[in-house]
Amino acid sequence: MPSVILAGDIGGTKSHLGLFRPDGTMLTLLRDRTYTTIEFPNLEAVVTDFLGDVSAVNAACFGVPGPVVDGVSHATNVSWDMRESALAAALGGAATRLINDLEATAYGMLHLNNHEITMLHKGEIRATPATIAVIAAGTGLGESALVATRAGWYAVATEGGHSDFAPRGRDQIELLEFLAREFGSHVSFERVLSGPGLHNIYRFLVARAAAPAPGWLVERMRTEDPSAAISEAALAGNDPSCVRAMEMFVAIYGAEAANLALKYLALGGVYVGGGIAPKILPFLQRGDFVDASSTRDGSKQRWSESRSTCHSIPQRRCLAPPMWRPQCSENHAARVSIRPARDLTGAYIR
Repeated sequence: MPSVILAGDIGGTKSHLGLFRPDGTMLTLLRDRTYTTIEFPNLEAVVTDFLGDVSAVNAACFGVPGPVVDGVSHATNVSWDMRESALAAALGGAATRLINDLEATAYGMLHLNNHEITMLHKGEIRATPATIAVIAAGTGLGESALVATRAGWYAVATEGGHSDFAPRGRDQIELLEFLAREFGSHVSFERVLSGPGLHNIYRFLVARAAAPAPGWLVERMRTEDPSAAISEAALAGNDPSCVRAMEMFVAIYGAEAANLALKYLALGGVYVGGGIAPKILPFLQRGDFVDASSTRDGSKQRWSESRSTCHSIPQRRCLAPPMWRPQCSENHAARVSIRPARDLTGAYIR
């Protein structure tokens, strides 16, 4: 019987599962499906529904939104208690692994093709591989990095999205004060860099202006995802507060991307992934993102000065689980990649 691999991207909003057949370093997608996470009591129920009449899988790996400790994850934005042992039992004893979702996303960046990448800022070309930072805003905020080692690429999992929000300028300081009154003294970056974070920024602007949101927008936010409504209104230019909220969101995004690049010394550049980046690409391309990521304490320390580079990812042994391994050596790590499908969206900023 041919080998079959089950892979999943588990999120607070949706869970995307795929069934693959490996052939050497290549993977053939047999089928995939996206589920609404809150409609299921646990991940085992999603897996059972997805597999249907599939008798067995050989291995399974799931990217989950939170830390994984000793094979167990109490996910940040998902109420499920996820355990490798329980999943393996549901899969008939198949080798099963849970990894942090941004760890999975980082490995997934190695699969991106040129047409799935948009460059926001170009740096210098490097002759050798270098560490790549990965940041992704979606239901929450994830941060990771791909470290180039002699043994291959290794993805580092973090919970950096829960670090303290560091405001820049009077508007952001007032935003922090507004959120601190609601959430307490610890206001994380996730409170502003996520889907709910965009809504938080908009609420702050409306409260400061002491003017109500337009009726049509209030109705949309009541019946739909508020952040999606704000984002669409900003892109269409239909409401000044929505536009301003998006500008603040993008500026904060750029600043934290630069923070991450500094922390990892990401000479290989920065990928911006997650479900939000593809939808707001016009704002990312306007310059606010790169401008915010280029200035540190008034100095013009630009990405190019940090010598972010463009290089081909070499055909080397990867430490990732099989379903995340690179499929060819021509994927370039020096782009801004926007990939709406597959949930392993990538946007590369250099």
